[in-house]
Amino acid sequence: MISWQDFEKIEIRTGTIIEALHFSEAKKPAYKLKIDFGELGIKQSSAQITHHYIIEALIGKQIIAVVNFPPKQIAHFISECLVLGIYDENNEVVLLTPDKKISNGLQIG
Repeated sequence: MISWQDFEKIEIRTGTIIEALHFSEAKKPAYKLKIDFGELGIKQSSAQITHHYIIEALIGKQIIAVVNFPPKQIAHFISECLVLGIYDENNEVVLLTPDKKISNGLQIG
C-alpha cells in the first residue's frame, strides 16, 4: 500500500495531443506524441497505442498523463510524460480521456 502523501506526489494532468508520428525505432509498435499541457507547456511521450488508434484520430484528442516523472530515453527519443491508459482484454492500451472538453493542464485529484 502507498500512503496518501505518496499519491499526492504524482502530478496527473489533462493535455491535448497536437502531433503524432510513427515511432519506427521502438521495440514494440508505438507513436511519438507531442501533448499540450497548457501552462506546463508542450511535452513529448512515446505511447504503445497503435492497436486502437490511428494517427489522424489522435490529433486534438484530450488525454490524461503523469507529468512529473523524470525523462526516459526510448531509443533516440526522450519521453517526458506518461500517457495513461487501460489494458483491454487483449493487453492493448485504451487511453484514459476526460468525458468533456476541458482546459489543458488541469490537475487530476
